[in-house]
Formats: sequence, structure tokens, C-alpha cells
Amino acid sequence: MANLSFQLLRSATGSEARRGRLTTPHGNIETPVFMPVGTQATVKAVTPHQLAELGASIVLSNAYHLYLRPGTAIVKDLGGLHGFMSWPRPILTDSGGFQVFSLGHLRKVTEEGVVFRSHHDGSEHFFTPETVMRVEEDLGADIIMAFDECAPYPCDQEYARQAMERTHRWSARCLAAKRRDDQWLFGIVQGGIYPELRRESASFLASLDFPGYAVGGLSLGEPKATTYAILAETLRWLPTDKPRYLMGVGSPEDLIECVERGVDMFDAVLPTRIARNGALFTRTGRRNIRNASFRRMDAPVDPTCDCYTCTTFSAAYLHHLFKTEELLGYTLASVHNLRFLVKLMEEIRAALDSDTFPALRDDFLARYVPTNEEVRVAQKAKWEQAQRAKGEGR
Repeated sequence: MANLSFQLLRSATGSEARRGRLTTPHGNIETPVFMPVGTQATVKAVTPHQLAELGASIVLSNAYHLYLRPGTAIVKDLGGLHGFMSWPRPILTDSGGFQVFSLGHLRKVTEEGVVFRSHHDGSEHFFTPETVMRVEEDLGADIIMAFDECAPYPCDQEYARQAMERTHRWSARCLAAKRRDDQWLFGIVQGGIYPELRRESASFLASLDFPGYAVGGLSLGEPKATTYAILAETLRWLPTDKPRYLMGVGSPEDLIECVERGVDMFDAVLPTRIARNGALFTRTGRRNIRNASFRRMDAPVDPTCDCYTCTTFSAAYLHHLFKTEELLGYTLASVHNLRFLVKLMEEIRAALDSDTFPALRDDFLARYVPTNEEVRVAQKAKWEQAQRAKGEGR
């Protein structure tokens, strides 16, 4: 394929962690990597210039949303996503499967595809594996995703099996329909939280010889221990010489844990979503900038951070911006959270290069206090319910 390759540069001692490099027509991507999410051709509250400055090497956009607005014909005519959003570096597009299946009563699944109604105006649309390939090819991202059916959590094993088997059939159709040789098409492993289904799905998709593989249907509300266990079981059955992408995961502790299990690529709306609510990452856990303790703090929220926000503004200033609901606060908080994750991935790659990843992992996890599991699940469920109501999603 034109200007597309993956090199596995190093495997860690004592874990499944990997160091690699993806080559695309729009530049190299050093892995493991975190991809900021620009669902509608924009990372919320952050400019492309700011993304480049904070070190982002690739961003993710969503085919479902861009198909509805502004329409793929407009994006194609204006230079594809790279030209449309003025982002010269690599882009990945999600197929929209997660969003379509989040529509609930607004969609109907058949073997041919999914009939759904726009959450904007109620107009009816039909997605098939073939039409999704046309949409993603018109958008022009470097990496595109197959159309899949994402089973919800919780669901019984039979439901998960049916969704998985339909995903397999649709994956084969996506491969057959793909035309451009300057895009990589990744298959998506499904199977819910059932290890035997995950093994079956990973093995089947590996037999189709995709250039890369995503793990979908996790981080949907299940306990993190379950996420990690199912992920590890899934990755065991995927080729070691091809990139592995865990969809929708982006909390700092998860990046560490999932890199250790062999993941190369991550994405999540988490850093920008919580930033707009005043939550900022630090080396010891999240901090709520609205708290009174920051009102007079003449120092950055995270003194170890090298982002524009932390090297320029005090925590007291950020506190003021959020208390007065000034829009700049959302940008500065988003820049910080994205840089925090991008920098963490830089540190992980450096540790893999020097074969010191276990020490980095142990040191980070010893200091970082994750959000309480019950609170995390409740917050995510509330957010996803709100997103479903307006047809959005991660």
C-alpha cells in the first residue's frame, strides 16, 4: 500500500508492551500513541496549531457525524479532512458504528445494514458496509475503520454473539468494498465480555488479514479489572506484527495498564470532556479547578507539566476563568489534559526504548490515584445518556 507500513521496533522485557512506528502518507506515528478526538473535524476548544504544539501526531474524527453535517461531498470537495480542518498530520476516522448503535429506537439493524434517523432532523439514512467505505474514502483519513455492531454492556452472551458474527460478515464486505490504496482499513474485534467470543472474533478477523486491528466494545461501564482481562485475552489472538488499537480508552492509569498488555493506539474524548467540567490531570490524580483551594494558588496546577497552560498561568487564574465561565478556561484546561496524556505517551515510549518501562509503570501507578470506580461508572453512564439523547458519543 502507498506510504503505509508498521514497524515493531522493540518488545519490552517482562511485559507485552511494544514500541513501534506507523508510516502514513501524512507522516509517521510513534507508538504507543494517544489520539485526541475531533469528532466533528475539531477537537473541542483546541485549534489545530495548539494540537501540533502540544505534540499530537494524529487525531480521530467520526464518519457518522461528518456524513450528517456538513456532508461528505463538501469535505471531499474541500480537500478531504486534512484540507477541511487544516490538519496536515495523520487522521483516523471511526466508521460511526458506535454512534449508530447508540441511537436505540432511532435505528433498525438488518443483515444488509442499519436504517437510522438523524438525531438532528429526523431524516432517514441507510448505512451498509459498502456505503460506510464510500463515506470514509471521501473523508480521506489515513486509517479507516470497518463498520461493526457494538454490543452494549451489559448484554447476554447470545446477543453478543449475534453482534459479533454480524460484525464479521460486515468486515469481509468492507474489505471487498474498499478501493483506495492510500488508506489502511482496520477490523474491529467484538464479543462483549465473553472470553470465548473474543478469541473467536480475534481469530476470525486475523484470518481476513487486515493491516491493523481495533478492540471495540470495551470501556462501556464494565469494571476495569474486566476490561483488562478481556483485553489481554483478545490481544493474545491478534497478529504481533500489526498495530492494535483500543477504542475509547484514555484515562492515564488505563494507558499504562493497557500499554503493558500490548496496545499501540488509544483514543478518548475523556481529556477534553472532563476539562470542560474543570477536571485537570496531575501526576497524583485529577484535580477540580473550581475548588476553593485554588483561589489564591500562585503556581501551576501541575508543576511537572510543560504545557502552555502550566508554563504560563497560575492555578488561581484558571480557577477564576471557570468561576466566571470564561471560554478561555475550557481551552486552557483542554490543552493541559491533552498535553498530559501526550507527554505520558512520550515517557512510555522513552522507557520502552531504554527497556525501563516496568519502573515507569510502577512509579506512575504508585502515585496516581484513579477516580473512584463507582463514581467513574456513574459519571460515564450519565454522560453517555446525555450523548445518546443528542446523538453524539465518544
